[in-house]
Amino acid sequence: MKKLNEFNIVIAGIGGQGVLTLAFILAEAALKQGYDVKTSELHGLAQRGGAVSSHVRFGKKIYSSLVMECEANLIIGLERLETLRACYYSSKENGTAIVFDTFSVVPILVSVFKEKYPSLEETEKILKEFSNKVYPLEATEIAKKEIGNGIYSNILLLGYAFGLGLIPLERKNLEEAIREVIPEKYLNENLKAFDLGIRKAKSS
Repeated sequence: MKKLNEFNIVIAGIGGQGVLTLAFILAEAALKQGYDVKTSELHGLAQRGGAVSSHVRFGKKIYSSLVMECEANLIIGLERLETLRACYYSSKENGTAIVFDTFSVVPILVSVFKEKYPSLEETEKILKEFSNKVYPLEATEIAKKEIGNGIYSNILLLGYAFGLGLIPLERKNLEEAIREVIPEKYLNENLKAFDLGIRKAKSS
């Protein structure tokens, strides 16, 4: 696989969804492939329910850990509203791809002030204003149904994005990174989720 000058990924979600775990896996896989890698946790509210996002940048030489506005190559959204909040990192001109879970968690402020949470249709419409490559997936529901727990949706989305050809890393490096980052007692389920995501992409 030809070495890239740089590749920029933004991962967005809420606390408890494994945003940082996903970032660690991608960073480790990129290192295994011989890239210079920089990562950043942009929001530190990693308690359950708080907004969390992480940037992963890799390439021949990376000088900054932050993805600039409109410069993401890939956005992985683990929750619908957080995906919308991250869309300003994308642009049609740069060919940004957006892969996101249709799963939603209504923030407490939306509930308290009775504001409107965007529907899936509205979400897709907005995202398509920023990207020509928008890929929704019911990752949490699929993980619940086929693996037994929605917590594996982050790795399932990783497999889905890889299966769509959106992550320029080798499968063996991603799987080795999963083995190194994920605790052994959860490893089999996560490898299953990764493979399931790939299969979902191939069948879509």
